Amino acid sequence: MLLLENATIVTSEKEAKGSVLIKDGLIAEVLYCEDEDYGFRLFKIKQAGPEVRDLTGRHLMAGGIDAHVHFREPGLTHKADMATESMAAVAGGVTTVMDMPNTSPATTSAQALKEKIALANGRCASKIAFHIGATNDNADAICRMVEEGDEATGIMPEDIAGVKVFMGSSTGNMLVDQGETLEKLFSIKSKPVLVHCEDEATIKANLAKAQEKYGEDIPFTEHENIRSRSACIKSSIKALEMAMKHKTRLVLCHISTKEEVEMARAAKISNPGIIAETSCNYLWFCNEDYARLGSRVKCNPAVKTAADRQALRDALAQGLIDTIGSDHAPHLLSEKEGTYCKAPSGLPSIQQTLPVLLTIAAQDEIPLTRIASAFSENAAALYGLNRGRIVAGYEADLVVFDYSKEFEVKAEKQFSKCGWTPYEGETLKGVIETVYINGQEKTISPGL
Repeated sequence: MLLLENATIVTSEKEAKGSVLIKDGLIAEVLYCEDEDYGFRLFKIKQAGPEVRDLTGRHLMAGGIDAHVHFREPGLTHKADMATESMAAVAGGVTTVMDMPNTSPATTSAQALKEKIALANGRCASKIAFHIGATNDNADAICRMVEEGDEATGIMPEDIAGVKVFMGSSTGNMLVDQGETLEKLFSIKSKPVLVHCEDEATIKANLAKAQEKYGEDIPFTEHENIRSRSACIKSSIKALEMAMKHKTRLVLCHISTKEEVEMARAAKISNPGIIAETSCNYLWFCNEDYARLGSRVKCNPAVKTAADRQALRDALAQGLIDTIGSDHAPHLLSEKEGTYCKAPSGLPSIQQTLPVLLTIAAQDEIPLTRIASAFSENAAALYGLNRGRIVAGYEADLVVFDYSKEFEVKAEKQFSKCGWTPYEGETLKGVIETVYINGQEKTISPGL
């Protein structure tokens, strides 16, 4: 048994002083100082002789659940792999990740999923699950798989976290643009359907205009005009309309515009199962950063304006943003240093997730209860996980941090294999001190 005593416990319901007892990897009891019987219960627990850790001055929150990562394995392990990126996740307070399917080969079949699960076995610092990827050709197979599993490979429905649908092309070339296929995928009820929304025709037209104007020397400041807000809005309208029609458990991934915030707000009235996700990248960066960071802040969708960033922060404060997905997508700096058309989109960012959220909470006076909800609790409910909440009976996946301390982000302290972060040089609030997974303290080291 382990007793975490005198912490400031943060959940979606409250932020209050208390203690948490861990037994056999689970949260056995949660005690709050405000409870009338707090002293007596704590005395009885201590009589049983647990190991005690005094967390006076520290905050305790459920470990993060990040349902949107790209760990690049298999096939792209020169950039990242499950071992290194899961260490970065845990270092950022994230204890569960869900990996996207656009690897090489893409995870678009039961056999590819089986092989990916085998690759992860015993190698990850965090807990890990996998989404399966939709294409224009595999919708029938996916619909069967999420309901019945796949007898030939032994894949069961519970082996599939969700179904990823790229309605705009990104790394991996898995664009789904056929109407009949989308109708089938949006009819799935047993799993969340996660969508990347950017209109392909709009992007191609914008890119052609930029190439005509700049030739091969397109400045990175043009990224928000090429992967434009209209491309996001047009595609998101289509996804939300279909989700309302089919009552899909839709995750609208990495929202980047204030218009999409309002669209999601309206769509939730018709279908409360719609989940609005954004990334810390859109809560922290804006188009003013292209001149400073260039390709290092090139991601899909593009970061937009300061007004969009503020709209997303406001939506987080209001509870409209349900989940935070890092969209952690490592590339080597040597790859990112190419011209606009050659430099791939994607940022390594998972190690900064919780500190960025804590810093934003301090800047915008967002209650930490809202951070707890978006960081872990809502995702736990969406994916049916027995973790991500500080509740008796839940798995003891927890993060301890000192909210009074700040630190400077440094490249040499990144665990991601690519060895860099666009947050380098930023001062963030909330030093993560200890991470527990199933009640076991997680040591993060290159030799893990």
